[in-house]
Amino acid sequence: MLTAMEISALERALLAEGKRLVCGCDEAGRGALAGPVVAAAVVLNYEAIPGGLNDSKLLKLEAREAAAILIREQAIAWAVCSMSPREIERVNILQASLAAMQAAVGQLGLQPEYVLIDGPHLPQMRGLAGAESLAGGRLPVQGVIDGDAEILCIAAASILAKVERDRMMRELALAYPHYGFERHVGYGTPEHRAALLAHGPCEIHRRSFRPVQEILQGSLF
Repeated sequence: MLTAMEISALERALLAEGKRLVCGCDEAGRGALAGPVVAAAVVLNYEAIPGGLNDSKLLKLEAREAAAILIREQAIAWAVCSMSPREIERVNILQASLAAMQAAVGQLGLQPEYVLIDGPHLPQMRGLAGAESLAGGRLPVQGVIDGDAEILCIAAASILAKVERDRMMRELALAYPHYGFERHVGYGTPEHRAALLAHGPCEIHRRSFRPVQEILQGSLF
């Protein structure tokens, strides 16, 4: 049985400084060949931490979805935002992921006192409109390598992002039934690559990604 994460030393230090609105951010779908990239932002209530929090990649489907329900019910605030395949093609997947995280923070309905991001790349977190700005108009933000496995609020964000993206891909599978999106949710599995070769890319494929590009280029000859 997977052991739930405990509050991290970094989160404890921020709480000890008097910060109560600590926001975690993560994304899902960055490496997929199809579908949106989805980011979530979560401000946990550290006096009522939802049970079962862990890196979303380590949780089975049922545990992930159960944890997502608790996060939505018990967190101080949460938000989810996505960027479409066309937006990913326009600005590249890294910038689309960062933009989705920034947008999710902006949709929380409150201004966090500190933002923790999974990974080394940081979006520019500006203060919310109408709220008192921090650090000259920018929110303090810190990247944490493997944050989804170390930091509770980032783990919570990773769960919400993964659950929401999987839901979106199951819905998209109904519109594009030849690709098996309900099973691989757009990642480059052998099943997905075989479907790409057989049917070519559809509207939700990321045409700037090499495996999709190669099939498109091959179809020209």
